[in-house]
Amino acid sequence: MKTKMKLLSAGILTGLVLFLGACSSTKVTSSWKEPQTSLDKSQKIMVLGLVNDREGRLRGQMEKEMVLALKKQGYQAVSAYDEFGPKAFKGLKEEQALNKLRKGDIDNVLTIVMLDKSKEKSYVPGNNGIYGPFGGPYYGRWWGYYNWMYGRVYEPGYYTTNTRYFLESNLYSIRDKQLLYSIQTETFDPASAERMAVVYTNKVVSDMAKQQLFSRN
Repeated sequence: MKTKMKLLSAGILTGLVLFLGACSSTKVTSSWKEPQTSLDKSQKIMVLGLVNDREGRLRGQMEKEMVLALKKQGYQAVSAYDEFGPKAFKGLKEEQALNKLRKGDIDNVLTIVMLDKSKEKSYVPGNNGIYGPFGGPYYGRWWGYYNWMYGRVYEPGYYTTNTRYFLESNLYSIRDKQLLYSIQTETFDPASAERMAVVYTNKVVSDMAKQQLFSRN
């Protein structure tokens, strides 16, 4: 009985660890703000995603969520995709792009860039997948040995692939052509593009508030 209880407890603990390890997460790795900078509520902010075409759905979700979050903070925010289309600034020179923004009454641009995406392969041990020396606690009785080996044979370990996204957002003043704010994040194994966009936006907006970038007026 004690042996079975130990096996059950070990199995529950292993399952809990694997479950927690499999949960997606996003963390801020660094952030910076130009000293004494705050965004006036009258300023219009355009959110511009720069994401590989293979992740095109992610760009739309990122822009959408960030625009909604900035509007909740009291700012007039727009999506670059909605305002100018997917390739609005392709082939333009700096002044041409700036004039296009000015015609749209854009004061600031918040970029969201996917810096890198990497995949990691890891091994998840199966039930009773730990090898033990001959004469160990599970060798003494037939049933204990059978249960131990059954898990090893019929519930083997497996490989799983996890994905890491490295994102960066920069806030630029169009009038001053100056960087006002920058944040870098790392996201581990997001459940979906939609979920990643929500979590990322929350992290960025929370950090903006922490950096006192939002005006109280």
